[in-house]
Amino acid sequence: MPAERRRAVVRKLRGFVRLCEVGIGTRPAVAAALASDGRAVTATDVVDRATPEGVRFVRDDVAAAADRDDPGEHYRVDCVYALNCPPELHRPLVRVAAGVDAACCFTTLGGDPPAVEAEPVALPGGDTLFVACDPDGVLTG
Repeated sequence: MPAERRRAVVRKLRGFVRLCEVGIGTRPAVAAALASDGRAVTATDVVDRATPEGVRFVRDDVAAAADRDDPGEHYRVDCVYALNCPPELHRPLVRVAAGVDAACCFTTLGGDPPAVEAEPVALPGGDTLFVACDPDGVLTG
């Protein structure tokens, strides 16, 4: 993710104190920026990933978590988000966030449309943040 787009996502997510990035992969820059800004950040992925200082890592599969009665303590945050989220993970991401009463947003891969109902928020740099749930209006306000 280019620096301008990354900064735009970070600016949107700064309104939350506790966040969980789902599917962090090998690009932890947003989580790192949020953590260095004093936010409590947890990252998940289906394989073990190295995360920057201040970012807690939990190995988990969001699709499996969406089917559990309790998705997991690591999802009990103010906002669950994913970057470059493939369409098959949009529904599980939203179910997990709903299960813990968290805001939920994501960016997609390239031109993929969201596979769930979500409000598009245009970000500087040309990216779109899809907001699936924003109970306190932090992302859309």
